[in-house]
Amino acid sequence: MLLKKLIKKSMPYSKLSTINTKIIIHMNDVWASYDAKNYSLKGITLSIERGTNYAIVGKSGSGKSTLLKLINGMMNPSKGQIKVDYQTPNMNKKQFRKKMSKIGYIPQSLGLVKNISVLENVLIGALPRIGRLNSLLKNFPKYEIEEAKKIIKLVGLKGKENRKTYTLSGGEKRRVAIARALMQKPVLLLADEIVSELDQVTAKEIMDLIADAQKRLNLTAVMVHHDMKLALEYANRVAVIKEGQKILEIGIDGEKIIDFQSGNISQQEIMELYNNESEK
Repeated sequence: MLLKKLIKKSMPYSKLSTINTKIIIHMNDVWASYDAKNYSLKGITLSIERGTNYAIVGKSGSGKSTLLKLINGMMNPSKGQIKVDYQTPNMNKKQFRKKMSKIGYIPQSLGLVKNISVLENVLIGALPRIGRLNSLLKNFPKYEIEEAKKIIKLVGLKGKENRKTYTLSGGEKRRVAIARALMQKPVLLLADEIVSELDQVTAKEIMDLIADAQKRLNLTAVMVHHDMKLALEYANRVAVIKEGQKILEIGIDGEKIIDFQSGNISQQEIMELYNNESEK
């Protein structure tokens, strides 16, 4: 009680919400359901450190995308607690909506507007700063346009600013989605199967791009994958989700596994999972 009084007296709540803690995302015994009957996630507990790359691996329907939606505040848990940068994700809360602009989210569908240009798609990322009306009227400040062009160059699309998005290849569209997310100036990047359906060379190019952006901007990245081998190559930690439960978590430093947490899964099953996913 005394500690709470001292904190309130010395620091207003608005400043408490921006405390720069080492852990940016924490989940404790989180359960999630779409129909209040069947659970998509069951008892998920995890912590993600600021500035790291955290990969979530699992088969389709295992609950990976649901986990991202919980972090993004697009869905509320049925049970358990979630904190993102010291706040509970909930799009109905004004305090969290302000933080939403700092969370770059790339869904599986990418969410691009097909009939507008690459530049216009990227500028959508500036919407929280310029307002919806200015965006609809395409009334973008000159400095925002210049910033968008710099980011387009950063993702390797220089010279394609005025191309309609529907004319781009799959890999190029993903670069546009990444550029739009970076235009938000995020502290947290969430990407759902960003390299699915891409050939191995293009997938590595996209992952290299995200890794470079992460280092340049000190981003925390949380990425959903179906490829265990790719996740192990790029992530600091890898969590494996099976039927809504976290069955395995691996800490990685370069090519070394530095810690290892598993539930009811044998070493043989782990190796089979790794081999099966890397052969796809």
